Amino acid sequence: MEDNKLYKALLKSQDEQRRELELKRGEAKPEENFRKERPYAGSDRIKPNWVKVDIDDNEHPPTVYDSSISLEMIGNPKPWTREQLREKKIIFPGMPDKEVMDAYRELRIQLRNRAGEGNFVVMFSSLGNRANSVLTAFNLAASFAMDSHTSALLVDCDPYNKDLAYLVSTNLNAGVTDFVADKALSIRDILYPSGVPRLSVIPAGTQASSAVELFAAVRMRDLVTELKARYPDRCIILNAPPFRESTEARILERFADQIVFGVPFGDVTAETIEDSVDALGSDKFSGLVFQE
Repeated sequence: MEDNKLYKALLKSQDEQRRELELKRGEAKPEENFRKERPYAGSDRIKPNWVKVDIDDNEHPPTVYDSSISLEMIGNPKPWTREQLREKKIIFPGMPDKEVMDAYRELRIQLRNRAGEGNFVVMFSSLGNRANSVLTAFNLAASFAMDSHTSALLVDCDPYNKDLAYLVSTNLNAGVTDFVADKALSIRDILYPSGVPRLSVIPAGTQASSAVELFAAVRMRDLVTELKARYPDRCIILNAPPFRESTEARILERFADQIVFGVPFGDVTAETIEDSVDALGSDKFSGLVFQE
């Protein structure tokens, strides 16, 4: 009788240990020294059926994929080396300046947790007039692309700044403003690989003089809507012109789920920051990034 009770107790103990082990295996591991990051829907797929579509035959074609995309298949014909990434101040795993890497990781975690499940659009806009704003937006997108279950898309909506061309490894031509102005263009005509795995870019384009009217057009709204629907596992970063000095940023904010302001170190006062947040007048404001 006693042996039978002991046997049942042993079985119960083994069952409890097995359930605990299964729970541990199912949990997402938090990144070192950071809060747990919310996983994306579908990130636990074991054998997804990935399909690649819309292939062009150009030398370095912009490539568009369907929603069952294999993130590792995203076209990256000319990847940057670690030395080139360091030279261009683009973040990458294992980079020497761990504090910078950790800061972008923390920002990624905060934005993703605030968004919840599914993809979302983050607008980045500087409160100053610094030329490195697109670099911050690019690195923010790169931080999302580092997640093996996520891809990222940087949509440059600052037609007055050409610095994006320095950050990508492919020649850029038509972009957002060209797409909105010309109905003959498709999304794959403006989508380019960046040189960073799982990160694609759309440049601002060549129609700077009419950017305000183009960003306010229905075709611009349709572009953002299609980009969100096409990539359910993709984070979209909109790089907008300086918030306080442009009308474009105020137009673009309607397309964003969250808004992050860049604060150039030493160039912006606390009052300017407070006034800008008040002027935004929206619950979309998610935080600040201090720029060197």
